[in-house]
Amino acid sequence: MNAKAFSLALFSILIWGSSFAAIRVGLQGGYDAGQNVLMRFLIASLLFLIYALWPGTAFRLPYKSDIIRILVLGWIGISVYHIFVTFGMENISAGTAGMLVGSGPIFTALIAYFVLKERLTGLGWLGLAVGFTGISIIALGSAGASLAMTGGALLVIIAALASAVFFVFQKPLLARYSAIELTAYFTWAGTLPFLLFSPGLLDAVQNASMEAHFATLYVGIFPAAIAYVTWSAALSMENASSVSSLIYLEPAVAIAVAWMWLHELPTGMSLAGGAIAISGVLIVSLLGRSRRSASRKTTESIA
Repeated sequence: MNAKAFSLALFSILIWGSSFAAIRVGLQGGYDAGQNVLMRFLIASLLFLIYALWPGTAFRLPYKSDIIRILVLGWIGISVYHIFVTFGMENISAGTAGMLVGSGPIFTALIAYFVLKERLTGLGWLGLAVGFTGISIIALGSAGASLAMTGGALLVIIAALASAVFFVFQKPLLARYSAIELTAYFTWAGTLPFLLFSPGLLDAVQNASMEAHFATLYVGIFPAAIAYVTWSAALSMENASSVSSLIYLEPAVAIAVAWMWLHELPTGMSLAGGAIAISGVLIVSLLGRSRRSASRKTTESIA
């Protein structure tokens, strides 16, 4: 991965990793899950609208042939992902949610294998098996002493799968649009379903704590807007699986921020599962892909 793509992707991961604690603060400070996600993306949508209308910016509307794809990807990558993460975090810790989302590269590798024809070696398949074992342990560990997967953990795993689909299938569009244009389209499309949570939003804004307001504003500006732009820019420079492999760093950031900000840590079982899942991601990313991958050719074919 070239240095510029690496730097942009790393910036996104650091910002996204901090978002789990900030979302938790918003949930604890007066916003319910639906109001929290709506408020964050109203802020992000407004930022992109200001940019689009700013004099001198060369912002283009999408081609008609791309509108359906943009809408569907916006609903998957923004609506599904953020609804499931936010509702899932109602009963799991910020660090545990970060570890489960960190499983995204495993799903990306599977999608890349079946859709982009990125070939996996025997070590690659071993890495996937190790990674899924780690995810299962994290999910079971989220229930504490009970060996049962919580509903919150399952929601966050589905969110990780949604993000993998989003990252792989947006790449062909980056050949036709700038990173900020495409992110704006996805954000506007993804915000529409969140309007279902608008009842009671005004009361929540009036009654939420100041810390909850600042946390929600932070997530709306940085993780929900700026980090998506820098991530799309990185994707435009490298293949999806290479960029997505950096997501294995996100759990470490999420755990560190949650510990410093909220004084919470995942269970020992979840931490062990996180270490196993990261090992699986590393095996797939560093050792498991065939050099004869046909990903670029196939990526162009789904454009």
